[in-house]
Amino acid sequence: MQQTTNTILMIRPINFRMNEQTAVNNYYQKVLDTLLPATVNSKAQQEFDAFVDKLRSNGIKVVVVSDSDKFDTPDSIFPNNWISFHDDGTVALYPMFAENRRLERREDVLEAIEEQGFLIENIVDYTTAEEEGIFLEGTGSMILDRENKKAYCAISPRADEELFIEFCEDFEYTPVIFTANQTVHNKREAIYHTNVMMCVAKTFVVICLAAIDDKKERKSLLKHFKEDGKKVIDITEAQVSNFAGNMLQVRGKNDELFLIMSQAAHDCLTVHQKDIINNHCKIISSSLATIEACGGGSARCMMAEVFLPKS
Repeated sequence: MQQTTNTILMIRPINFRMNEQTAVNNYYQKVLDTLLPATVNSKAQQEFDAFVDKLRSNGIKVVVVSDSDKFDTPDSIFPNNWISFHDDGTVALYPMFAENRRLERREDVLEAIEEQGFLIENIVDYTTAEEEGIFLEGTGSMILDRENKKAYCAISPRADEELFIEFCEDFEYTPVIFTANQTVHNKREAIYHTNVMMCVAKTFVVICLAAIDDKKERKSLLKHFKEDGKKVIDITEAQVSNFAGNMLQVRGKNDELFLIMSQAAHDCLTVHQKDIINNHCKIISSSLATIEACGGGSARCMMAEVFLPKS
């Protein structure tokens, strides 16, 4: 079982803007008052296209599907929250906190993946949990260590503990549960997605240990990383707010490993942190300033990893 894939799904936005329904607990979103909605969307498209070009030029396969104008889906650019693809041919569909994000789940996205020669054998659908106000937003809420069959989850309004454990039972992962917080107006508030403050790569982990207020939980996490031989790169809360936790390791041509991040994430890392990463793999960064400001998500959120077998 590999930790990294060379194929990712990305959704090109057509109505991108700040989503008022997600802003209630995503403290990274900002309103860009000075820009017209059409300008925001156009800038997001430019950032998206440049990002895709950069990935492809490094031999990473990107399946791009355009958003549909059938519904108002301002966050469709972040598909990793509603779908995940697994190496046994299973696809998982997830319950989403914001009602307008539920409209992102589209049958034709699965068809586009199948058209690329991938095999979908089975769909595990958790979306009925929405009716009970229970959410688990895919690989935003959970960080999967696919090689060591561990799943990490910071519990939040968008990551329900019981549903997370159910996912782990279904997919045979060991659940590692903790709480991650950030300071908002002098108060500690839950970080909305685990992948904002943590990234698990093949041989290292990027994590904001300061976000984990419970010493026992912090110790438990470090024990897991040590067991699995992963180097820990600790980032600060200020770096988290520049999306330095929102990274993904993928494979390019000849199985070369890359850590993908935004320009903002790259620019806020110290020379020492970059050196450690470069000892393990190369870095690819791309400017996602508009997407980060309005969407409150970054490079990792934009990529749904495809691990399905080829038909």
